[in-house]
Formats: sequence, structure tokens, C-alpha cells
Amino acid sequence: MSQSKEILGVAHQRALDNALPYSGAVTPEEAARLMGELPNVVLVDVRSAAEWQFVGTVPGSVRIELKTWPGMQPNPHFLAQLKEQVSAEAMVLFMCRSGVRSDEAARIATDAGYSEVYNVLEGFEGDKDAVGHRGTVGGWKGHGLPWVQS
Repeated sequence: MSQSKEILGVAHQRALDNALPYSGAVTPEEAARLMGELPNVVLVDVRSAAEWQFVGTVPGSVRIELKTWPGMQPNPHFLAQLKEQVSAEAMVLFMCRSGVRSDEAARIATDAGYSEVYNVLEGFEGDKDAVGHRGTVGGWKGHGLPWVQS
């Protein structure tokens, strides 16, 4: 439990350092550790259904599109779907491809009254490598954390 406390302290400091309106930001490894050590932690994957299907997902994650493919149009039902699937009392970790959409989702959730909200930095795929591919430099996949592909 003390490692989780340390992770949350660092995450909160990142929020302060970056003037984030939500609880904090965690690395993929920190997110995985929190999910394994603390009760009531929910990982919400806000990527598109196409990304879940073709790129992969984290086992046990809740999937709610923030933007839909093609065209990456905003999902007008995002907040309603979040409220239906995730308790406002949960510690919510938002993840997308690289950390940008999940930041937006974390802001929306915080504005809606969720009190323990974190963005997963680097996202599922991380940055592009030297040849322009994702999934090898950072991100959930790049760090070798558990994931599955359909």
C-alpha cells in the first residue's frame, strides 16, 4: 500500500506542476501498479472502437469512446456512458492512444463530479519510434504490460 501512496503523491505533484484540474497523472507502470494494489480502481479506455479492435485493449478495462472513428467526431453520450458504467466514487484512470484524449476525458469527468481522476501518460501505444511506428516507445504496450488483441 505504501508504494501506491508514493505513486499517488507523485501523480498529484504532476497535476500541480502542470496546473491540471484533476487529481493527477500516472505512467503506464504506475497505473498497472495501482490497479493491482488498490480496490475500486477503474481503467477507462477512451480510444475508438476501431483502435480497440485492431490495436488491442487492456484486460478488464472499461471501454467508452470519447471520439468515434472515422472522423474522430465527439461521442455525445460519453458522459452518460461514463456515469452508467463507472461509479463517481471509483478511482478512475483514463487512457487513450498517447495521453491527449484521456486528458480531455479526465477534465470532463472532473467537471462532472468524479473526485479521483487520473490521466495515464503515454497512453496505450506511446510515441512513434524512429520508423514512425507506435507501440514500441513508451505506452502501455511498449512497457510490456498486459494487453490482448482481437
